[in-house]
Amino acid sequence: MKRDSIDFEHEDVMTLFRRILLPTLLGSLAISAMTTIDGIFVGHGVGAEGVAAVNITVPMYMVMSGLGLMMGAGCSVVSSIHMARQQLKAARLNITQAILTASLCTIPVAAIVMLYPEHTARFLGASPTLLPQVTDYLMWIMPSFLFEMWSMIGLFVIRLDGAPRYAMWCNVVPAILNVVLDWFFIIHLDMGVEGAAIATSVCIIFGGLMAMCYLLFAARRLRLLLPKISRKSLQLSVRNIGYQCRIGFSTLLGELTLAVFIFVGNWQFMRYLGDAGVGAFGIACYYTPFFFMIGNSIAQSAQPILSYNYGANRWHLVQRTRRLLLSTSVAFGCVISLLFLLTPRALVGLFITPHSTAGAIAIEGFPLFGLGIVCFILNVALTGYLQSIERVRMSILCVALRGFALLIPCFVLLPLVWGSQGIWLAMPLAETATLAIVAILLRRQR
Repeated sequence: MKRDSIDFEHEDVMTLFRRILLPTLLGSLAISAMTTIDGIFVGHGVGAEGVAAVNITVPMYMVMSGLGLMMGAGCSVVSSIHMARQQLKAARLNITQAILTASLCTIPVAAIVMLYPEHTARFLGASPTLLPQVTDYLMWIMPSFLFEMWSMIGLFVIRLDGAPRYAMWCNVVPAILNVVLDWFFIIHLDMGVEGAAIATSVCIIFGGLMAMCYLLFAARRLRLLLPKISRKSLQLSVRNIGYQCRIGFSTLLGELTLAVFIFVGNWQFMRYLGDAGVGAFGIACYYTPFFFMIGNSIAQSAQPILSYNYGANRWHLVQRTRRLLLSTSVAFGCVISLLFLLTPRALVGLFITPHSTAGAIAIEGFPLFGLGIVCFILNVALTGYLQSIERVRMSILCVALRGFALLIPCFVLLPLVWGSQGIWLAMPLAETATLAIVAILLRRQR
């Protein structure tokens, strides 16, 4: 752990960013790979119908992980500022309160879904054909969300505590385990979608336990505190949690953006192209977490540097970090966009045969979908930057535009003009318009 430690006070910004970005990016891509590997095994073991069934459940996963990211981002920003001002006990207290609150919020939600899985599946858009598989998936995945909260919040804190490599392994180890369990449950035992849910759930639980063990037994400075139970302590906890949620709210909205994107996209593809269309869109949704995680990793890598120097009033270092964040986002966005534009058949072929109906729909749509990836990654990273310097309203505006105010109308209106191609263009147009609006507003406020 000592070799892994990071000094936010004295190290160069470029060095800090590089040291945090690489393990954060590798860890995040490992988690995205876990989701994608699920899709590959389900696609080859069950078929396009299985991919569609799993994709129906993704909005529920996004909502739950969004709550974890909101609490994690909020407590990380607040704790970074407290650390910069030498208020270590306050930083520890905020982290403890975040983990307790997230845990208490998750348990009843998971219980309700498990009591009413069929109602939840229908609400998420499952057709009668897909209903049994969606219900099976929900029943097995929901218990793991408590551990997902521990992992989401814990990774922010572990990186802030100066151990980004351990945070990376909290993602990499579950991802490797997921490959083995996917093969065992889906291919060897032929358990289909239910097997995919069991494999994913076990891996999430393992990652959450790794993060919690660090916070309890191995943390250098940001170890958890035993909370006091008194009226004044509860009042202070409510105040602290409220402020953390306010800072991290745009991160929750960012996850809800993905949930809305998948939810509305599923409905539109089902309406225009049926189950095959949902299967094709599901393949795109398996790739979407990759470039979301890239933008999020860039933001999370810059966040402790930004917040620490913001708390210390070192604005020239804040500006340098911002430039690194934006240039890195553009570079990654261009590479991924080119993959979607030039190799759609290969990307689709990882999941299902390109000659199937769903495969043909996906191959036609991927180049259109890829047009928005650069702006997508930039918007995710820019939201993290605004959070880190307590520009809460602007960060919320950015997410609200790309996830609700622009995305939903694009999904509804563009197919009326361009048919099924318009559904694929909804995300690129919404992301591009959001980036343009936010850039204009930031320039005016400079």
